[in-house]
Amino acid sequence: MERYNTNYQTGATTQTAEFDEGLRAYMLKVYNYMASGVLLTGVIAMLVGTNMELMSAIYGSGLRWIVALAPLAFVMVMSFGVHKMSSGTLQAIFWAFAATMGLSMASIFVVYDPMSIARTFFITAAAFGGLSLFGYTTKKSLSGMGTFLFMGLIGIIIASVVNIFVASSMMHFIISVAGVLIFAGLTAYDTQRIKESYYMMATGEAVAKGAIMGAVNLYLDFVNLFMFLLQFLGNRE
Repeated sequence: MERYNTNYQTGATTQTAEFDEGLRAYMLKVYNYMASGVLLTGVIAMLVGTNMELMSAIYGSGLRWIVALAPLAFVMVMSFGVHKMSSGTLQAIFWAFAATMGLSMASIFVVYDPMSIARTFFITAAAFGGLSLFGYTTKKSLSGMGTFLFMGLIGIIIASVVNIFVASSMMHFIISVAGVLIFAGLTAYDTQRIKESYYMMATGEAVAKGAIMGAVNLYLDFVNLFMFLLQFLGNRE
């Protein structure tokens, strides 16, 4: 009996170690996808944003609407088609999404001083890293935040649309503050949710798809946090 208990405990410990190793590899893959997507977006945004001929070709024609709406279309395709597509196809769409986001964000290099963009980027990276680490390591469930953060996200979207017509500087400030707080919360919440989702994945293909979709969520958290922080920290040219 004693030998049985010892063998059982050894087997359980081995399974736990293998699971922890798999979880670390999974999260590393998520962060690698996310960081690579951010890098691709940043490089394209800088190359296009500092080239006035390209900026005129895109934003001086109907292409600006394609550039503005294409990222949303890519996200919807990935979200609704994840179960039907292979991981390779999903990954290709993710890279196309990140590249298109670079085109849509190129205008920040016209509006803001490049040094303030770089400074805000590194501040965002530090904040994101801390928030994501908190979401990964905390033992407290953050699931209760999900509904609140989603409602807040819908709220700032509606407020942003309204402010296009109202053009209120006070409303713009409130939206910016709310945006920073909401995406800070979403960074921690999504990290924990992505970590917990690993428990429900049974196959290698599911893990591969999960890593890509997890990267999409964290990518959006990072980019939106960066854009809202830039409204505070960016020096307009």
